[in-house]
Amino acid sequence: MSHKLISYLWIIPASAVYALGFNWCFVPNDIAFGGLTGVAQIINRFLPQAPVGTLVILLNIPLFLLGWRLLGGRALAASLYAMFVSSAAIDVLSAFHTFRPMDDPLLACLYGGVLMGASLGVILLQGATTGGTDLMARLLQLRLSWLPMGKLLLAIDLAVVAAAAAAFGDLNSALYGAVALYVSSRVIDLVLYGLDTSKVAYIISQKHRELAARLTQELGRGVTLLQGQGAWSGQETQVLLCAFKQREITALKALVRSLDPDAFLIVCNAHEVAGLGFGPADQF
Repeated sequence: MSHKLISYLWIIPASAVYALGFNWCFVPNDIAFGGLTGVAQIINRFLPQAPVGTLVILLNIPLFLLGWRLLGGRALAASLYAMFVSSAAIDVLSAFHTFRPMDDPLLACLYGGVLMGASLGVILLQGATTGGTDLMARLLQLRLSWLPMGKLLLAIDLAVVAAAAAAFGDLNSALYGAVALYVSSRVIDLVLYGLDTSKVAYIISQKHRELAARLTQELGRGVTLLQGQGAWSGQETQVLLCAFKQREITALKALVRSLDPDAFLIVCNAHEVAGLGFGPADQF
């Protein structure tokens, strides 16, 4: 079975979960959701005879035309497929079953955020989007590759939630929607990047050779020496670059401080670290 066919098959259950999260958690509880689905939600409020899924398809047409050259035909075809399947799933599910509002809207936004985030994460893993702001975020990531997809989606969708609040005349709807978007973005990043708790340390020290040796021997982590120069002093220096696991941060800090209390240390979050000691290098 080809990889492309497997990806298309994965999109079907993911789209079903997407429709379940929207119809079960957001629609009956009047919670505003972001993206073009949220825009369709606003239009449906004033035109109940217009199905949300159909509106999503119509709203996506100009956006897909815009993304044709940037994403290419193959990526766009997968996104068109995912958009049609997820939109159809929303309309089919709403036609066969009407969900009742939950007693606690907070539960609705939390569970809805998890379901929507998990389904969108699986769809994005297949190289597709459901259109709308998913596609916008994918286009933006071509220029802003250092930003996680979930954060891009969150920024775009918050604007839609604010518009929904104005249209519904209900601030609580937008506040719950913002919580759901945050949960959704975190779940998307969890699905895309996994439970990756890796860190990267940059260390500037006069004792860089000793530090490199001890980091290698005591922590078992590789160290790369980068050539640096002080902008003010003009002095040549060596910068140590070391990737390590979250659980090793205390040991690393203690080791650096014990050898050179004056060392300059920067610790950053890292995603998708691969190679010796982390994971297969062909995972990208």
